[in-house]
Amino acid sequence: MSEATTPAEGTPAPITKSAEKKLAKKKENEARLALKAAKAAKAAAAAPAGGEKKAKKEKGKEEEAPFVNTTPKGEKKDLSQPMASGYNPIAVEAAWYDWWDAQGYFAPQLTEDGQIKPEGLFVIPSPPPNVTGSLHIGHALTVAIQDCLVRWNRMLGKTTLFVPGFDHAGISTQSVVEKRLLKTGVTRHDLGREKFVEKVWEWKEDYQGRITNQLRRLGGSYDWNRVAFTMDERLSKAVVETFCRLHEDGILYRANRLVNWCVKLNTTLSNLEVEQKQLDGRTMLSVPGYDPKEKFEFGAITSFAYPIEGSDEKIVIATTRPETMLGDTAIAVHPNDPRYKHLRGKFAKHPFVDRRIPIITDDIIVDMEFGTGAVKITPAHDPNDYEVGVRHNLPFINILNDDGTLNENAGDQFKGMKRFHARVAVVQALKDLGLYVETKDNPMQIPICSKSGDIIEPILKPQWWVNCQPIADEVLKRTRAGELHITPKPSETEWYRWLENIQDWCVSRQLWWGHRCPAYFVNIEGVEQDRNDGKNWVVGRTLEQATERAKKLAGDANFTLEQDEDVLDTWFSSGLWPMSIMGWPEETPDYRMFYPSTILETGWDILFFWVARMALLGVKLTDKMPFSEVLCHAMIRDAHGRKMSKSLGNVIDPIDVIEGLDLEALHAKLYEGNLDEREIQKAKAGQKKDFPKGIPQCGTDALRFALCAYSGGGRDINLEILRVEGYRKFCNKIFNATKFAMLKLDEKFVPEPTAKPTGNESLVEKWILHKLNLAAEDINKQLTERNFMNATGAAYNFWLYELCDVYIEAMKPMTDDSASETTRRSSQQTLYTCLDHGLRLLHPFMPYVTEELWQRLPRRPNDPTPSIMLAKFPTFDKSFEFSEAEHDFDLVFSAIKASRALAASYNIQQNLHVYIRAEKDNEAELFKSQIPTFLALTKNCKSVEVVRDLSGVPAGCGSEVLTPTIFVHVLVRGQVDIESEILKCEKKLALAQMNLSKIVKIESQDDYESTVPANVRLANEEKRKTLEADIKLLEHSIEMFAQMK
Repeated sequence: MSEATTPAEGTPAPITKSAEKKLAKKKENEARLALKAAKAAKAAAAAPAGGEKKAKKEKGKEEEAPFVNTTPKGEKKDLSQPMASGYNPIAVEAAWYDWWDAQGYFAPQLTEDGQIKPEGLFVIPSPPPNVTGSLHIGHALTVAIQDCLVRWNRMLGKTTLFVPGFDHAGISTQSVVEKRLLKTGVTRHDLGREKFVEKVWEWKEDYQGRITNQLRRLGGSYDWNRVAFTMDERLSKAVVETFCRLHEDGILYRANRLVNWCVKLNTTLSNLEVEQKQLDGRTMLSVPGYDPKEKFEFGAITSFAYPIEGSDEKIVIATTRPETMLGDTAIAVHPNDPRYKHLRGKFAKHPFVDRRIPIITDDIIVDMEFGTGAVKITPAHDPNDYEVGVRHNLPFINILNDDGTLNENAGDQFKGMKRFHARVAVVQALKDLGLYVETKDNPMQIPICSKSGDIIEPILKPQWWVNCQPIADEVLKRTRAGELHITPKPSETEWYRWLENIQDWCVSRQLWWGHRCPAYFVNIEGVEQDRNDGKNWVVGRTLEQATERAKKLAGDANFTLEQDEDVLDTWFSSGLWPMSIMGWPEETPDYRMFYPSTILETGWDILFFWVARMALLGVKLTDKMPFSEVLCHAMIRDAHGRKMSKSLGNVIDPIDVIEGLDLEALHAKLYEGNLDEREIQKAKAGQKKDFPKGIPQCGTDALRFALCAYSGGGRDINLEILRVEGYRKFCNKIFNATKFAMLKLDEKFVPEPTAKPTGNESLVEKWILHKLNLAAEDINKQLTERNFMNATGAAYNFWLYELCDVYIEAMKPMTDDSASETTRRSSQQTLYTCLDHGLRLLHPFMPYVTEELWQRLPRRPNDPTPSIMLAKFPTFDKSFEFSEAEHDFDLVFSAIKASRALAASYNIQQNLHVYIRAEKDNEAELFKSQIPTFLALTKNCKSVEVVRDLSGVPAGCGSEVLTPTIFVHVLVRGQVDIESEILKCEKKLALAQMNLSKIVKIESQDDYESTVPANVRLANEEKRKTLEADIKLLEHSIEMFAQMK
């Protein structure tokens, strides 16, 4: 403080609130000007000698200083300064999240004795995002919906828990780290397993930090004290316990069976991780692991002949995978097919390997009408052939190495060839031997790895499997009994279909990153053992337990234990998520209090990957459904309906929508991933087309609100950033409306102790309180039904079309100097209630702007609520029910809208004179009492007069029928073309007369009274009366305009 302004010692200078605000404003302006001057000086210093001509600033626009958050982390934001001139999402959102977190508001609120609150419990286990990379807009949808539900239930007074966490994502994370290493010329094998896993942990720490920041910016009210990671020691213990328990119960077993093998990733995949690509015929495709310019033929069926041993005869078969003939061990024909009766029991001779191929009969695999009626059988490389091999005890000959090259079983001619090179070579060799017949188009599906895009190969592998059928039967039984509710309906239907046809689950993965199988091969000295046989394996929660079990198996013989090199499927650990995050298998306080969860909210695309497996494991291990409700949200696509893809350039980081990002910066982010240069250029083109000016700054609240507004139960969302930007303008409207409304709450204003009406409310006050009540009732109903589109619509309509457009404008005359003290105070109390409750209604969707504005409102006496997130959510309140007032004011507002429409149709923009003709006494009194409101809500309206009949309406008015007894007239004399108006009225009259004749005809039917419902007859009567009044008015208007000629 300067010497001139220092008060005398011991006598502090008194300062009023008004003076304090002025002083604060002055300091703010001085700081802004100083920063502006500093920037200008810096720019001048950096300018080239001689200077350049600078673009002139737009007149009247002053550049605002960039926002700098000065609130210390975890402290409450200082709101003593006046509100900013406009809504800045970055400024509004700053500091609140850290304060909420520091205050412990995200933790479950319990009773004084540590129990669940009587209002109830609401628990969501957040779907753990993969640590593969940063979150995209689909994750933002998940956060928006889930946090909306959490905040709503918290405000309803319930004990809530929202548990955050992260998934190690075995295949995906290992893949991205390997790609990153390859850019430096290093493979995981160069590093070795231990060093490579260390690299993956480094990646995990980096991306878990990035994702955490994104989740916090999105406003998710997670209890960060309970954050979990699927490979944490606690959760890993749950994985080991599950594996061992399932094995002990005979549910988990080891078997050498066909699996989906991805050559590119060198691992097994579940059926759910395999996508089927439809081909309509011959199609040339590139395959990962080959030269991108090299393409191979798919969608074709090749026919060739096998020579019959000991004769000149041949048998023709057809295949879509010619290279697999190197693993054929039989040819099947139908037992009733006379064409091949003489060949039964004989052998064909393999042309490339020393192998006799028996000709067998099978009525399951063979369709006599298809092709030649003869089918090649490759049991080790086809699921259907595998079953034939089991039925007929055929040899299972694997011809593939794990890297996709052919092994020694394929013969010297093809050994070492890559599988699709071998396809071409086999066809050529068949041609050389004269065994090739033809190749034709063959519409078909080919299996594609959803992770790498590689063509899946069925191969034999000894793996660990889970027998799902008996558990699935129990889950189905419980679902049908009502223990689990699934929405929307299509997802429920899919749930039943999938569980009814469930197959055994292969849980082994040939990776280094993940939970290593707690299974050990017991290598007994001097004994020949089959590693494929599960009898030679033990499982153990610890090495000590496994050793004890191995001793019983080996007897007195020496042995060594060799742990399985494979890791477990990622979904094995994430399938335990709802219970492992609560401490299972231990009986922790969290497990006892918070398991099962209330709801599981996720995308419909992982209903079987994840949700079904949680249900299976939950029922098996805890005898409880892990949640009572499953809500499946839609899949986000771009504005064109395309799936989000990095190579298309349409994957959006939610932070970029929050903060905004120019096109060049969007392009630059493409280089952070693993795209090659060709893909980057394609993605750049996509970005330039979709975001020519980059992504506009929208803020978190607008993004969350938009994502919820999109969520109406469909399966796809075509996201348009312009719509998100539109909700930023809605935020701006809320901000500015609250700022303006606060000016109406003077320094003397103190809210009433409760929101209950005082009895002094005017008609428009009763109307807005009734609308507030309806909005609260509707939002609660829609959120209960999980219809976020309708819930956001109700909140949006209340704020924009009822509070801002009507009440805030209508209350202006109630707060001017001519209004009585009672009127002023009542309108202020109503305004305060609407702001207070309106912000609460919006809070679950828009946490930041609602907290910022709510904190600026004064509190009611004896209300210690520190944050809007802990405030009571508005519900239906009988004391706010003013149905009669709603009807009356709706009538008045209809007249206001009719006068606006008339003025617009006649292009009258000033000196508007309105006449309301009300034929009933009560309606006339109503309109007379609302003249100030009418004037406040009708722009450029100079006068409103209520008359009782046509004699009170001056000549030269445009008119509108509101009801059969209420008419709106706007004086247009001297401002319109008379001939044109007569023509308009005549057209309207003809249309009204035609519609009236239709109604009269319907009402004249003989059986009208007996066959038409009463409500329909009443509606028709109202239409007829309105049309009759409209015709009478139009005839009068024509006559009136004619007299003005």
